[in-house]
Amino acid sequence: MIIEFFGPPGSGKTTFAHTLAEQLRGKGYNAKVALSYKPSTRAGSFDLGIFLFVSRIVSALFSTAGILLSSIGRLDDISGSLSMVRLIPPKKRIWRARIWRYILHLSRRWNAAKKSPEIVIFDQGYVQAIGSLAMFNGGTDREALEKALSLAPPADLTVRLVVPSAVVESRLRQRMENEPPAERIFEADLNVNMSSFGVFESINDLLAISGRKVFSAENADSQSGLKSICKVEKQVISALSRMDKACANRDQESAPVAHAGFIDSRVSRKSPGHPAGGVPTATPRRNKDVGSRLARASVFALLIYIGGAGLTSLAQLAIARLIGPRDYGIYAYVLAWTSVLAYLATLGFNVSLLRFVPAYRANGRLDLARGVIKFALQRSLLAATLFGMAGAGLVLFFSEQAQPDHTQRGLELSILLGMAAVPLITAYAIGATLVRAFGGVVSALLPERIVRDGLLLILVAIMAKSGLWAVHAPEVMLAVLASSAITVGLVFITARKLEPPGLRQAQPAYEPRGWWLAVPPLMLITGLDVFVSRAGVLVLGWTNHIREAGIFALALNVAMLVGLSRIAVATMFSPTAADLHARGDQKGLQQLFARATLLSAGGAIVVAIPMMLIAEPFLAFFGEGFAAGAPIARVLILGYVFVALCGPQQNLLAMTGNEWAAATTMIAGAAANIIACAVGVEIYGPIGAAVGVALALAIWNVAMAVYIGKRLKILPGLVSAVLSIRLSAIGGQQWNWLLRAGK
Repeated sequence: MIIEFFGPPGSGKTTFAHTLAEQLRGKGYNAKVALSYKPSTRAGSFDLGIFLFVSRIVSALFSTAGILLSSIGRLDDISGSLSMVRLIPPKKRIWRARIWRYILHLSRRWNAAKKSPEIVIFDQGYVQAIGSLAMFNGGTDREALEKALSLAPPADLTVRLVVPSAVVESRLRQRMENEPPAERIFEADLNVNMSSFGVFESINDLLAISGRKVFSAENADSQSGLKSICKVEKQVISALSRMDKACANRDQESAPVAHAGFIDSRVSRKSPGHPAGGVPTATPRRNKDVGSRLARASVFALLIYIGGAGLTSLAQLAIARLIGPRDYGIYAYVLAWTSVLAYLATLGFNVSLLRFVPAYRANGRLDLARGVIKFALQRSLLAATLFGMAGAGLVLFFSEQAQPDHTQRGLELSILLGMAAVPLITAYAIGATLVRAFGGVVSALLPERIVRDGLLLILVAIMAKSGLWAVHAPEVMLAVLASSAITVGLVFITARKLEPPGLRQAQPAYEPRGWWLAVPPLMLITGLDVFVSRAGVLVLGWTNHIREAGIFALALNVAMLVGLSRIAVATMFSPTAADLHARGDQKGLQQLFARATLLSAGGAIVVAIPMMLIAEPFLAFFGEGFAAGAPIARVLILGYVFVALCGPQQNLLAMTGNEWAAATTMIAGAAANIIACAVGVEIYGPIGAAVGVALALAIWNVAMAVYIGKRLKILPGLVSAVLSIRLSAIGGQQWNWLLRAGK
């Protein structure tokens, strides 16, 4: 069932819709509010809303691009939104683009809502969007409004909120006072908003003439709003009863034998035996295009990773050229320790939340979802604080080696700043995981991959250009600390916006035993994953090869560009694999893994070939002395290509409940890495460390492939892909297996 609201800005549509959804959930119905947006408020007098403004623009661009690319074959979504905007074009282009984008998103959500077993409430549906077009146009006639309304699909229940103009004006003035200045760019002024009263009056008349029933609800204050919510609730329940009877009669006429197993395909209601957050009786609809969705999402994730890698390269270029190999070695060494401790402090919740939160949401257990989120945040941030304090003392103690006084002081200060950043890095790792668990894959990547490195670049450039102080490793670590703090804020703002309806109101429930069981293996996996990639830097720094550590770190950053495709694919692979495993779909899991491996390997090879050729001149751009890292980069590139050819094996193990197997193989790989790096450094120097890292990566991934084959009965991804293509060819089918993977 679809419900939509309309009324002037400031009439309380969002609050009314969320309260209604909460009331319906309290009665046992599955109800949610879709595409809801509440204007942000200023955190203080100095909050201009600039970062939120930029985040909204970037997120809007990526999400709209995703819809456009995924709308091939669904051109009606695009043509319908364009037709409405052409009929009633707003005066300003920014309003025109904003409303067109909203209608495009609305069309996609509306189509999904028609197939959903839930009650879906749009606080701003098609009628509201048409009213906004007319409001921003300023002179729309009734004929254009009538044509636009004829293009809009009708809701099952349309509700008009009636509020006196004086109340609306008061609310709008208060909203504008609390809104950040940057946010007002997207909003209309008070006069334009107040002109909407005439527009919505005309729309109401046209809907009445067309025979469409509209329920009017007063919302002047809390008392009248509560009465209206109760009335709308009765209307909804009455409409559901009529729909149930119609479905039952149709079912008896068409298939009386199957009546005992009938489940209403329109609205699902929760079992009376469960609480408001209990398990719904309707079976979730299976995604029939897992492979295609994985490919599209992976492409967008890869684009963000490439953009982030570009910003990282620019930041590293600026840092390396500013501070030179020795100071860059200190920075790389401290950042390696900071990253290892921060990701160990996540206690594996940056992985396990991807499994727990979607599972609890699917079962309607928002109480457990909220419980595991609070549990994860409290424990991981406490661990990060303790790790930072202990790490500062331990690393300072073991770093007391024969070095010049200036270098030693720079190292110690950099370590202290790095340890202060540990809780911040842990926080945005957990926050980004929550955003992904709520369905915001692109939104989760933007702060970490774009904002963090972009801010680091800006801060380093400001320090260098200001001339107020010389830029060395401690100043760069200070910039890392500041950029991490801002990233944390953006990540949790995004998570709050994407959180499922009712999550904040749910009373937390806890299953600590099950959650703690997942901590040790996933904690090892997460920490060792970071440790393995930075083992060469840590060994070189620990053995007082600080300058060589800087060269090795830069070569490692170049080589890790090859691994971006695997990381991007794994971003969407993990939750999809967990879903397939939970449903026992072994064939679908095999096909998904093969698909992911092909995407991972293809992307890695495309990046690796040119990087092998331009490694030396590319590293030379970073400053004198860094060109010596070209052989190191080539060896590491080969290691990361091998990892990409194996696919997201670590994610497969973690998402299928084999965390200890993944942790065990990783422990073996980390041990081999340290031994090989130490021996290699002693005999061959930095190039020996690179060979050690590459060998450790190979051993680790071969061990995982063997275990996956024996335990999960899943073939290596490339082998499965080749076999599937051969079988398809033998059967005389067209070679479109890639598009059918996961169906």
